[in-house]
Amino acid sequence: MDFDVAAPDPAGMVASLSSLGYSLPAAVADLVDNSVSAEAKNIDVDFTWDGQSSWIAVTDDGRGMTEPELVTAMTVAARGPSAERSATDLGRFGVGLKSASFSQCRKLTVATVRDGTWHVRTWDLGVVEHYKEWRLLRDPGDTTMALLRRVAGSMQHGTVVLWEQLSGYHNTAVTCDDEKTQAQFYAEAERTEAHLSMVFARFLQRPARCRLRVRGSDLSPWDPFLSTHPSVQRIPWEPLPLGSQSVRVEPFVLPTAQRLSEAEYESAAGQRGWLGQQGFYVYRRDRLILAGDWLGIRGLRREEKYNLARIAVDIPAETDADWGVDVRKASVVPPVSLRRHLERIARYTREAASRSARQRGQVVSRAHGDPLKFAWNVKRHDGRIVLRVNRKHPLVKAAMDDHGGNPEVVRSMIRLLEETVPVTALRMLHETDTVDDPEPFGGPGPAAPETVDIARQVYEALVDQGRSPEDARGVLSSMPPFDEQQGFWNS
Repeated sequence: MDFDVAAPDPAGMVASLSSLGYSLPAAVADLVDNSVSAEAKNIDVDFTWDGQSSWIAVTDDGRGMTEPELVTAMTVAARGPSAERSATDLGRFGVGLKSASFSQCRKLTVATVRDGTWHVRTWDLGVVEHYKEWRLLRDPGDTTMALLRRVAGSMQHGTVVLWEQLSGYHNTAVTCDDEKTQAQFYAEAERTEAHLSMVFARFLQRPARCRLRVRGSDLSPWDPFLSTHPSVQRIPWEPLPLGSQSVRVEPFVLPTAQRLSEAEYESAAGQRGWLGQQGFYVYRRDRLILAGDWLGIRGLRREEKYNLARIAVDIPAETDADWGVDVRKASVVPPVSLRRHLERIARYTREAASRSARQRGQVVSRAHGDPLKFAWNVKRHDGRIVLRVNRKHPLVKAAMDDHGGNPEVVRSMIRLLEETVPVTALRMLHETDTVDDPEPFGGPGPAAPETVDIARQVYEALVDQGRSPEDARGVLSSMPPFDEQQGFWNS
Protein backbone atom coordinates (compact mmCIF):
# COMPACT_ATOMS: atom_id res chain seq x y z
CA MET A 1 0.00 0.00 0.00
CA ASP A 2 1.46 3.32 -1.10
CA PHE A 3 0.33 6.32 0.97
CA ASP A 4 1.26 9.56 2.72
CA VAL A 5 0.47 10.38 6.33
CA ALA A 6 -1.21 13.80 6.24
CA ALA A 7 -1.46 14.69 9.92
CA PRO A 8 -3.19 18.02 10.62
CA ASP A 9 -1.09 20.90 11.91
CA PRO A 10 -1.86 21.34 15.65
CA ALA A 11 -2.11 25.13 15.40
CA GLY A 12 -4.48 24.88 12.45
CA MET A 13 -6.54 22.25 14.26
CA VAL A 14 -6.79 24.47 17.32
CA ALA A 15 -7.94 27.39 15.17
CA SER A 16 -10.58 25.20 13.54
CA LEU A 17 -11.92 23.90 16.85
CA SER A 18 -11.94 27.43 18.28
CA SER A 19 -14.12 28.79 15.49
CA LEU A 20 -17.06 26.38 15.55
CA GLY A 21 -19.40 29.18 16.59
CA TYR A 22 -20.00 28.40 20.26
CA SER A 23 -21.53 31.09 22.40
CA LEU A 24 -20.36 31.18 26.02
CA PRO A 25 -23.69 29.74 27.31
CA ALA A 26 -23.59 26.93 24.73
CA ALA A 27 -19.97 26.14 25.58
CA VAL A 28 -20.70 25.92 29.31
CA ALA A 29 -23.71 23.70 28.52
CA ASP A 30 -21.35 21.31 26.74
CA LEU A 31 -19.31 20.98 29.94
CA VAL A 32 -22.46 20.39 31.99
CA ASP A 33 -23.32 17.60 29.52
CA ASN A 34 -20.19 15.78 30.67
CA SER A 35 -21.14 16.23 34.32
CA VAL A 36 -24.63 14.82 33.66
CA SER A 37 -23.08 11.90 31.76
CA ALA A 38 -20.89 11.24 34.82
CA GLU A 39 -24.11 10.95 36.90
CA ALA A 40 -23.28 13.98 39.02
CA LYS A 41 -25.84 15.02 41.63
CA ASN A 42 -24.35 18.48 42.19
CA ILE A 43 -22.91 20.70 39.46
CA ASP A 44 -21.45 24.15 40.13
CA VAL A 45 -20.55 26.78 37.55
CA ASP A 46 -18.26 29.54 38.85
CA PHE A 47 -17.56 32.88 37.18
CA THR A 48 -14.80 34.85 38.89
CA TRP A 49 -13.75 38.30 37.74
CA ASP A 50 -10.05 39.12 38.03
CA GLY A 51 -9.30 41.28 35.00
CA GLN A 52 -7.03 39.48 32.57
CA SER A 53 -6.82 36.57 35.04
CA SER A 54 -10.59 36.00 35.19
CA TRP A 55 -11.65 32.38 35.12
CA ILE A 56 -14.63 30.04 34.77
CA ALA A 57 -14.94 26.59 36.31
CA VAL A 58 -17.46 23.74 36.18
CA THR A 59 -17.27 21.35 39.13
CA ASP A 60 -19.26 18.16 39.65
CA ASP A 61 -19.47 15.30 42.12
CA GLY A 62 -19.78 12.63 39.43
CA ARG A 63 -17.89 9.38 39.36
CA GLY A 64 -14.59 10.98 38.29
CA MET A 65 -12.03 9.42 35.97
CA THR A 66 -8.97 7.23 36.12
CA GLU A 67 -5.79 8.64 34.63
CA PRO A 68 -6.19 6.76 31.29
CA GLU A 69 -9.81 7.92 31.09
CA LEU A 70 -8.69 11.52 31.69
CA VAL A 71 -6.12 11.35 28.90
CA THR A 72 -8.77 9.91 26.57
CA ALA A 73 -11.21 12.67 27.54
CA MET A 74 -8.55 15.30 26.77
CA THR A 75 -7.67 13.76 23.40
CA VAL A 76 -9.35 15.45 20.44
CA ALA A 77 -11.93 13.11 18.81
CA ALA A 78 -10.82 10.12 20.87
CA ARG A 79 -14.27 8.62 20.26
CA GLY A 80 -16.25 8.99 17.07
CA PRO A 81 -20.01 9.48 16.79
CA SER A 82 -20.56 5.76 16.22
CA ALA A 83 -18.82 4.74 19.46
CA GLU A 84 -20.99 2.89 21.95
CA ARG A 85 -22.13 5.16 24.80
CA SER A 86 -24.00 4.73 28.04
CA ALA A 87 -27.69 5.65 28.36
CA THR A 88 -26.73 8.81 30.32
CA ASP A 89 -24.03 10.00 27.88
CA LEU A 90 -25.03 13.31 26.24
CA GLY A 91 -21.96 13.45 23.99
CA ARG A 92 -21.57 12.37 20.40
CA PHE A 93 -18.40 13.44 18.55
CA GLY A 94 -15.76 13.25 21.28
CA VAL A 95 -14.69 16.88 20.74
CA GLY A 96 -17.24 18.74 22.89
CA LEU A 97 -14.99 19.37 25.89
CA LYS A 98 -12.11 20.55 23.73
CA SER A 99 -14.00 22.52 21.07
CA ALA A 100 -16.25 24.23 23.63
CA SER A 101 -13.26 25.08 25.80
CA PHE A 102 -10.96 26.26 23.00
CA SER A 103 -13.74 28.58 21.80
CA GLN A 104 -13.66 30.38 25.15
CA CYS A 105 -10.14 30.11 26.57
CA ARG A 106 -6.47 29.52 25.82
CA LYS A 107 -5.79 27.32 28.82
CA LEU A 108 -7.95 24.30 29.69
CA THR A 109 -7.28 22.25 32.80
CA VAL A 110 -9.20 19.19 33.91
CA ALA A 111 -8.68 17.74 37.39
CA THR A 112 -10.51 14.57 38.36
CA VAL A 113 -10.65 12.38 41.45
CA ARG A 114 -11.90 8.87 42.04
CA ASP A 115 -11.40 7.07 45.36
CA GLY A 116 -9.41 10.01 46.65
CA THR A 117 -6.71 9.94 43.93
CA TRP A 118 -6.36 13.13 41.86
CA HIS A 119 -5.21 13.34 38.24
CA VAL A 120 -4.63 16.58 36.33
CA ARG A 121 -4.02 17.42 32.66
CA THR A 122 -3.80 20.79 30.88
CA TRP A 123 -4.01 22.07 27.34
CA ASP A 124 -2.10 25.35 27.00
CA LEU A 125 -2.64 26.50 23.41
CA GLY A 126 0.43 28.69 23.59
CA VAL A 127 2.52 25.54 24.19
CA VAL A 128 0.75 23.63 21.38
CA GLU A 129 1.37 26.45 18.90
CA HIS A 130 4.99 26.97 19.98
CA TYR A 131 6.05 23.33 19.76
CA LYS A 132 3.61 22.38 16.98
CA GLU A 133 2.77 19.25 18.94
CA TRP A 134 -0.19 18.12 21.01
CA ARG A 135 1.71 18.35 24.31
CA LEU A 136 -0.78 17.54 27.06
CA LEU A 137 0.74 18.96 30.25
CA ARG A 138 0.79 17.02 33.50
CA ASP A 139 1.76 20.09 35.53
CA PRO A 140 -0.51 23.12 34.99
CA GLY A 141 1.60 25.46 37.13
CA ASP A 142 1.32 26.83 40.66
CA THR A 143 -1.34 29.46 39.93
CA THR A 144 -3.65 26.94 38.30
CA MET A 145 -3.09 24.36 41.04
CA ALA A 146 -4.02 26.98 43.65
CA LEU A 147 -7.28 27.68 41.80
CA LEU A 148 -8.04 23.95 41.55
CA ARG A 149 -7.56 23.48 45.30
CA ARG A 150 -9.80 26.49 45.93
CA VAL A 151 -12.60 25.13 43.72
CA ALA A 152 -12.34 21.41 44.55
CA GLY A 153 -12.07 21.63 48.31
CA SER A 154 -12.13 18.19 49.93
CA MET A 155 -14.22 16.34 47.32
CA GLN A 156 -13.51 12.61 47.09
CA HIS A 157 -14.95 11.98 43.64
CA GLY A 158 -15.78 14.22 40.72
CA THR A 159 -14.24 16.52 38.15
CA VAL A 160 -13.23 20.17 37.80
CA VAL A 161 -12.95 21.83 34.39
CA LEU A 162 -11.10 25.14 34.63
CA TRP A 163 -10.89 27.82 31.93
CA GLU A 164 -8.13 30.42 32.16
CA GLN A 165 -6.86 33.02 29.70
CA LEU A 166 -10.43 33.72 28.66
CA SER A 167 -11.11 34.94 25.14
CA GLY A 168 -11.84 38.65 25.07
CA TYR A 169 -10.23 39.28 28.45
CA HIS A 170 -6.75 37.75 28.25
CA ASN A 171 -4.04 39.74 26.45
CA THR A 172 -6.06 42.93 26.52
CA ALA A 173 -5.70 46.18 28.38
CA VAL A 174 -8.48 45.21 30.78
CA THR A 175 -7.79 45.69 34.49
CA CYS A 176 -9.49 44.37 37.63
CA ASP A 177 -11.13 47.74 38.32
CA ASP A 178 -12.62 48.07 34.82
CA GLU A 179 -16.27 48.23 35.91
CA LYS A 180 -17.70 48.28 32.40
CA THR A 181 -15.92 45.08 31.34
CA GLN A 182 -16.69 43.48 34.69
CA ALA A 183 -20.39 44.20 34.18
CA GLN A 184 -20.14 42.61 30.72
CA PHE A 185 -18.49 39.53 32.25
CA TYR A 186 -21.28 39.01 34.76
CA ALA A 187 -23.96 39.79 32.17
CA GLU A 188 -22.59 36.79 30.26
CA ALA A 189 -22.92 34.78 33.46
CA GLU A 190 -26.61 35.73 33.69
CA ARG A 191 -27.16 34.73 30.05
CA THR A 192 -25.51 31.41 30.86
CA GLU A 193 -27.84 30.91 33.84
CA ALA A 194 -30.91 31.43 31.66
CA HIS A 195 -29.56 29.10 28.97
CA LEU A 196 -28.76 26.29 31.40
CA SER A 197 -32.19 26.64 33.03
CA MET A 198 -33.74 26.01 29.62
CA VAL A 199 -31.40 23.34 28.25
CA PHE A 200 -31.39 21.18 31.41
CA ALA A 201 -34.93 21.95 32.59
CA ARG A 202 -35.98 18.30 32.53
CA PHE A 203 -33.09 17.36 34.81
CA LEU A 204 -34.01 20.12 37.27
CA GLN A 205 -37.76 19.46 37.42
CA ARG A 206 -39.07 17.65 40.49
CA PRO A 207 -37.98 15.09 41.33
CA ALA A 208 -34.68 16.66 40.26
CA ARG A 209 -32.04 14.37 38.87
CA CYS A 210 -29.29 16.84 39.71
CA ARG A 211 -28.73 20.20 41.38
CA LEU A 212 -27.23 22.89 39.16
CA ARG A 213 -25.81 26.10 40.60
CA VAL A 214 -24.33 29.15 38.88
CA ARG A 215 -22.31 31.54 41.05
CA GLY A 216 -23.65 29.78 44.13
CA SER A 217 -27.35 30.12 43.29
CA ASP A 218 -29.58 27.15 42.50
CA LEU A 219 -31.12 27.21 39.03
CA SER A 220 -34.83 26.67 38.54
CA PRO A 221 -36.02 24.91 35.39
CA TRP A 222 -37.51 27.01 32.59
CA ASP A 223 -40.41 25.02 31.17
CA PRO A 224 -41.31 26.36 27.71
CA PHE A 225 -44.64 24.51 27.76
CA LEU A 226 -45.96 25.70 31.15
CA SER A 227 -46.85 22.02 31.50
CA THR A 228 -48.12 22.33 35.10
CA HIS A 229 -50.36 25.33 34.40
CA PRO A 230 -54.06 24.37 34.52
CA SER A 231 -54.90 26.37 31.38
CA VAL A 232 -52.36 24.92 28.97
CA GLN A 233 -53.79 22.89 26.07
CA ARG A 234 -51.99 19.55 25.73
CA ILE A 235 -52.72 18.13 22.31
CA PRO A 236 -52.31 14.31 22.28
CA TRP A 237 -48.76 13.29 21.43
CA GLU A 238 -47.83 11.19 18.40
CA PRO A 239 -45.10 8.58 17.90
CA LEU A 240 -43.44 9.02 14.50
CA PRO A 241 -41.51 5.94 13.32
CA LEU A 242 -37.91 6.48 12.24
CA GLY A 243 -36.19 3.23 11.29
CA SER A 244 -36.34 0.95 14.32
CA GLN A 245 -36.77 3.95 16.63
CA SER A 246 -39.67 6.26 17.41
CA VAL A 247 -39.77 10.06 17.66
CA ARG A 248 -42.22 11.47 20.20
CA VAL A 249 -44.00 14.71 19.22
CA GLU A 250 -46.23 16.52 21.74
CA PRO A 251 -47.85 19.87 20.88
CA PHE A 252 -48.84 22.50 23.45
CA VAL A 253 -50.95 25.63 23.16
CA LEU A 254 -50.01 28.02 25.94
CA PRO A 255 -52.57 30.12 27.86
CA THR A 256 -53.26 33.66 26.70
CA ALA A 257 -51.80 36.59 28.63
CA GLN A 258 -55.08 37.16 30.44
CA ARG A 259 -54.80 33.75 32.09
CA LEU A 260 -51.24 34.25 33.30
CA SER A 261 -49.92 36.38 36.11
CA GLU A 262 -47.52 39.14 35.13
CA ALA A 263 -44.60 37.07 36.42
CA GLU A 264 -45.77 33.95 34.55
CA TYR A 265 -46.22 35.87 31.32
CA GLU A 266 -42.75 37.42 31.53
CA SER A 267 -41.14 34.10 32.39
CA ALA A 268 -42.94 32.22 29.60
CA ALA A 269 -41.59 34.73 27.05
CA GLY A 270 -38.12 33.24 27.59
CA GLN A 271 -34.85 34.77 26.49
CA ARG A 272 -36.04 35.65 22.97
CA GLY A 273 -39.58 36.82 23.71
CA TRP A 274 -42.87 35.24 22.69
CA LEU A 275 -42.28 35.61 18.96
CA GLY A 276 -38.81 34.10 19.17
CA GLN A 277 -39.81 31.16 21.36
CA GLN A 278 -42.67 29.74 19.26
CA GLY A 279 -42.07 26.52 17.35
CA PHE A 280 -40.42 23.14 17.90
CA TYR A 281 -38.29 22.22 20.92
CA VAL A 282 -36.05 19.26 20.10
CA TYR A 283 -34.75 17.10 22.97
CA ARG A 284 -32.17 14.35 22.94
CA ARG A 285 -32.02 12.21 26.08
CA ASP A 286 -33.97 15.00 27.84
CA ARG A 287 -31.30 17.56 26.95
CA LEU A 288 -32.66 20.45 24.86
CA ILE A 289 -30.91 20.69 21.49
CA LEU A 290 -32.98 23.31 19.68
CA ALA A 291 -35.42 25.82 21.18
CA GLY A 292 -38.21 27.63 19.41
CA ASP A 293 -37.70 26.98 15.69
CA TRP A 294 -39.98 25.90 12.82
CA LEU A 295 -37.17 23.63 11.50
CA GLY A 296 -37.02 25.35 8.12
CA ILE A 297 -40.35 23.82 7.09
CA ARG A 298 -41.58 25.67 4.04
CA GLY A 299 -44.34 28.19 4.66
CA LEU A 300 -43.96 28.19 8.46
CA ARG A 301 -42.85 31.66 9.53
CA ARG A 302 -42.81 33.32 12.91
CA GLU A 303 -46.04 35.30 13.27
CA GLU A 304 -47.58 36.95 16.30
CA LYS A 305 -50.80 34.97 16.00
CA TYR A 306 -48.87 31.72 16.57
CA ASN A 307 -47.06 32.87 19.73
CA LEU A 308 -48.87 30.31 21.87
CA ALA A 309 -47.72 27.31 19.77
CA ARG A 310 -44.84 25.22 21.13
CA ILE A 311 -44.12 21.59 20.24
CA ALA A 312 -41.85 19.14 22.09
CA VAL A 313 -39.94 16.64 19.95
CA ASP A 314 -37.97 13.83 21.61
CA ILE A 315 -35.42 12.14 19.38
CA PRO A 316 -33.52 8.98 20.36
CA ALA A 317 -29.75 9.47 20.56
CA GLU A 318 -29.43 6.59 18.08
CA THR A 319 -30.97 8.84 15.40
CA ASP A 320 -28.41 11.68 15.69
CA ALA A 321 -27.18 11.12 12.16
CA ASP A 322 -30.74 11.14 10.78
CA TRP A 323 -31.37 14.49 12.44
CA GLY A 324 -28.01 16.02 11.55
CA VAL A 325 -27.16 16.92 15.16
CA ASP A 326 -24.09 19.15 14.99
CA VAL A 327 -20.97 19.21 17.18
CA ARG A 328 -22.34 22.03 19.34
CA LYS A 329 -25.64 20.16 19.86
CA ALA A 330 -27.33 23.42 18.87
CA SER A 331 -29.00 22.64 15.54
CA VAL A 332 -30.83 19.81 13.79
CA VAL A 333 -32.21 19.06 10.33
CA PRO A 334 -35.33 16.87 10.41
CA PRO A 335 -35.22 13.63 8.41
CA VAL A 336 -36.97 13.81 5.04
CA SER A 337 -39.31 10.96 6.01
CA LEU A 338 -40.68 12.96 8.96
CA ARG A 339 -41.02 16.43 7.46
CA ARG A 340 -44.56 16.07 6.14
CA HIS A 341 -45.69 14.73 9.53
CA LEU A 342 -43.96 17.54 11.39
CA GLU A 343 -45.52 20.05 9.00
CA ARG A 344 -48.97 18.56 9.58
CA ILE A 345 -48.56 18.69 13.36
CA ALA A 346 -47.15 22.21 13.21
CA ARG A 347 -50.03 23.49 11.11
CA TYR A 348 -52.82 22.19 13.33
CA THR A 349 -50.97 23.34 16.45
CA ARG A 350 -50.53 26.81 14.95
CA GLU A 351 -54.22 26.90 14.03
CA ALA A 352 -55.19 25.87 17.58
CA ALA A 353 -52.93 28.60 18.97
CA SER A 354 -54.38 31.19 16.60
CA ARG A 355 -57.91 30.11 17.47
CA SER A 356 -57.17 30.33 21.20
CA ALA A 357 -55.86 33.88 20.84
CA ARG A 358 -58.81 34.81 18.62
CA GLN A 359 -61.33 33.36 21.05
CA ARG A 360 -59.77 35.34 23.85
CA GLY A 361 -60.43 38.42 21.76
CA GLN A 362 -64.06 37.32 21.46
CA VAL A 363 -64.29 36.94 25.24
CA VAL A 364 -63.01 40.47 25.71
CA SER A 365 -65.48 41.77 23.14
CA ARG A 366 -68.35 40.19 25.08
CA ALA A 367 -67.69 42.68 27.85
CA HIS A 368 -66.69 45.68 25.73
CA GLY A 369 -68.09 45.12 22.21
CA ASP A 370 -71.36 45.46 20.32
CA PRO A 371 -74.25 44.19 22.53
CA LEU A 372 -76.03 42.94 19.37
CA LYS A 373 -73.46 40.24 18.66
CA PHE A 374 -73.61 37.70 21.47
CA ALA A 375 -76.58 35.72 22.77
CA TRP A 376 -74.89 35.39 26.16
CA ASN A 377 -73.06 37.80 28.47
CA VAL A 378 -70.21 36.36 30.53
CA LYS A 379 -68.68 38.45 33.31
CA ARG A 380 -66.64 38.00 36.45
CA HIS A 381 -68.21 39.69 39.47
CA ASP A 382 -66.96 39.52 43.06
CA GLY A 383 -64.81 36.52 42.18
CA ARG A 384 -67.70 34.59 40.59
CA ILE A 385 -68.54 33.84 36.96
CA VAL A 386 -71.90 35.38 36.03
CA LEU A 387 -73.72 34.02 32.94
CA ARG A 388 -76.75 35.87 31.59
CA VAL A 389 -78.85 35.77 28.41
CA ASN A 390 -78.20 38.99 26.46
CA ARG A 391 -81.59 40.69 26.46
CA LYS A 392 -80.38 43.18 23.83
CA HIS A 393 -79.76 40.45 21.26
CA PRO A 394 -82.23 41.07 18.43
CA LEU A 395 -83.76 37.58 18.55
CA VAL A 396 -84.14 37.60 22.33
CA LYS A 397 -85.55 41.11 22.20
CA ALA A 398 -88.06 40.08 19.51
CA ALA A 399 -89.24 37.09 21.55
CA MET A 400 -89.68 39.25 24.63
CA ASP A 401 -91.48 42.03 22.74
CA ASP A 402 -93.92 39.52 21.18
CA HIS A 403 -94.77 38.21 24.66
CA GLY A 404 -94.50 34.68 23.38
CA GLY A 405 -96.97 35.29 20.55
CA ASN A 406 -94.68 34.02 17.80
CA PRO A 407 -93.69 30.39 18.35
CA GLU A 408 -91.19 30.41 15.47
CA VAL A 409 -89.25 33.27 17.03
CA VAL A 410 -89.23 31.53 20.40
CA ARG A 411 -88.11 28.20 18.92
CA SER A 412 -85.33 29.94 16.98
CA MET A 413 -84.22 31.79 20.08
CA ILE A 414 -84.06 28.58 22.11
CA ARG A 415 -82.04 26.77 19.42
CA LEU A 416 -79.68 29.72 19.17
CA LEU A 417 -79.14 29.72 22.92
CA GLU A 418 -78.59 25.95 22.90
CA GLU A 419 -75.97 26.20 20.17
CA THR A 420 -74.13 29.22 21.53
CA VAL A 421 -73.56 28.36 25.18
CA PRO A 422 -70.27 30.26 25.74
CA VAL A 423 -68.11 27.27 26.62
CA THR A 424 -64.96 28.95 25.34
CA ALA A 425 -65.60 32.10 27.35
CA LEU A 426 -66.20 30.05 30.50
CA ARG A 427 -62.99 28.12 29.93
CA MET A 428 -61.02 31.30 29.33
CA LEU A 429 -62.28 32.74 32.61
CA HIS A 430 -62.38 29.67 34.79
CA GLU A 431 -61.28 26.24 33.60
CA THR A 432 -58.69 24.40 31.56
CA ASP A 433 -58.54 25.15 27.85
CA THR A 434 -59.26 22.27 25.50
CA VAL A 435 -59.29 21.63 21.79
CA ASP A 436 -62.58 19.73 21.70
CA ASP A 437 -65.07 22.47 22.65
CA PRO A 438 -68.38 22.15 20.76
CA GLU A 439 -68.72 24.35 17.69
CA PRO A 440 -72.12 26.01 17.12
CA PHE A 441 -74.19 24.52 14.28
CA GLY A 442 -71.35 22.20 13.22
CA GLY A 443 -68.59 24.80 12.97
CA PRO A 444 -67.22 26.85 10.06
CA GLY A 445 -68.38 26.20 6.50
CA PRO A 446 -71.62 26.36 4.51
CA ALA A 447 -74.61 26.91 6.79
CA ALA A 448 -77.09 24.06 7.28
CA PRO A 449 -80.80 24.70 6.50
CA GLU A 450 -81.64 24.97 10.23
CA THR A 451 -78.91 27.58 10.67
CA VAL A 452 -80.25 29.58 7.71
CA ASP A 453 -83.77 29.47 9.22
CA ILE A 454 -82.51 30.84 12.55
CA ALA A 455 -80.39 33.46 10.78
CA ARG A 456 -83.49 34.50 8.84
CA GLN A 457 -85.38 35.03 12.11
CA VAL A 458 -82.52 37.19 13.44
CA TYR A 459 -82.42 39.14 10.17
CA GLU A 460 -86.16 39.81 10.26
CA ALA A 461 -85.98 40.84 13.90
CA LEU A 462 -83.25 43.36 13.06
CA VAL A 463 -85.30 44.80 10.19
CA ASP A 464 -88.41 44.96 12.38
CA GLN A 465 -86.35 46.82 14.97
CA GLY A 466 -85.44 49.54 12.46
CA ARG A 467 -82.33 48.27 10.67
CA SER A 468 -82.04 48.53 6.90
CA PRO A 469 -81.73 45.19 5.04
CA GLU A 470 -78.08 45.95 4.19
CA ASP A 471 -77.28 46.94 7.77
CA ALA A 472 -79.09 43.86 9.11
CA ARG A 473 -76.97 41.58 6.92
CA GLY A 474 -73.86 43.40 8.10
CA VAL A 475 -74.76 42.84 11.76
CA LEU A 476 -75.59 39.20 11.07
CA SER A 477 -72.32 38.54 9.24
CA SER A 478 -70.34 39.65 12.30
CA MET A 479 -72.49 37.81 14.85
CA PRO A 480 -71.36 34.43 16.22
CA PRO A 481 -71.91 31.76 15.03
CA PHE A 482 -72.90 33.14 11.63
CA ASP A 483 -69.60 35.02 11.27
CA GLU A 484 -67.83 31.70 10.53
CA GLN A 485 -70.46 30.26 8.21
CA GLN A 486 -71.61 31.00 4.66
CA GLY A 487 -75.22 32.02 3.98
CA PHE A 488 -77.38 34.76 2.55
CA TRP A 489 -75.87 37.25 5.02
CA ASN A 490 -72.41 37.20 3.49
CA SER A 491 -73.08 36.02 -0.07
